[in-house]
Amino acid sequence: MMELVCPAGTPAALRAAVDAGAHAVYCGFADETNARNFPGLNFERDEMAESVAYAHQGGAKVLVAINTFPRAGAEEIWHRALADAESAGCDAVILADVGLLAHAAEHHPGLRRHLSVQAAAANPDIINYYASEFDVKRVVLPRILTVAEIAAINREIDVETEAFVFGGLCVMAEGRCSLSSYITGKSPNMNGVCSPASHVVYAEEGSDLVARLGGQMVHRVAKDDPVPYPTLCKGCFSAGDQTGHVFEDAVSLDASELIPALAKAGVSALKIEGRQRSRSYVAEVVRNFRAAVEAVEAGLPVPAGTLGALAEGQAATSGAYQKKWR
Repeated sequence: MMELVCPAGTPAALRAAVDAGAHAVYCGFADETNARNFPGLNFERDEMAESVAYAHQGGAKVLVAINTFPRAGAEEIWHRALADAESAGCDAVILADVGLLAHAAEHHPGLRRHLSVQAAAANPDIINYYASEFDVKRVVLPRILTVAEIAAINREIDVETEAFVFGGLCVMAEGRCSLSSYITGKSPNMNGVCSPASHVVYAEEGSDLVARLGGQMVHRVAKDDPVPYPTLCKGCFSAGDQTGHVFEDAVSLDASELIPALAKAGVSALKIEGRQRSRSYVAEVVRNFRAAVEAVEAGLPVPAGTLGALAEGQAATSGAYQKKWR
């Protein structure tokens, strides 16, 4: 059975994910070492140890994301996170930085290493490099590949692959996007934020509601219409003779119907995005995807989708898996 890897932004969300049937939960420390470094989220050291124990009691694994890139001269913060994750009893760490991977391989050889999507490893050559040099056991694939491309990659590697199936959709190659950095001065790779809330402003202008990021207007909608969270890749722009969502609509990824195809392509684990989401959201999504994974394992059809209300803008896309993007 493919492993279902579920998000947990808080200890309460972790417990909800485990209770709902997650095979594994990924989470991070409450500091800049993890790429969801938002106020009110993440785990203190004692919370991490307690949460790992709870997950293990429920038969689930815990994967600790230490997936930002260390600041020069401050590497000790990231090194300490690695040591603390191992001390807490986690089952694997999710890393992106080459230097941090090298440190983990040398100083924590018994700690299983997964390659973060932030590393943007999207071809067999680079995946095999990470495996041979740093003994990486699993790579989280960026959301820019088709199912056929994933199958081709899996034929040439001896590493587990993990693919996103639901939640927020990054339309760029993760770890390679500079849009948010350009407009806000905050790098997702360094600060753990994309379109940080501190730079988001909503304002009424006449009969419209306007959303701005870093002082730049990203969306203008009627007051009664849904207002998506302002991210530049899903913003409205004028380009040539087109005005609208130039890159992608403000929608979420839902690849639940593609689970059989992903299994056939050799994917080992399915990942749900959403560490900033509530525990009720996590529980509902996990329950639905656990049922889907079990159905596929039993040779049954994937249950009809029931997650539309949880998708961004109440709309979803299969993203790059079927190459329907503009």
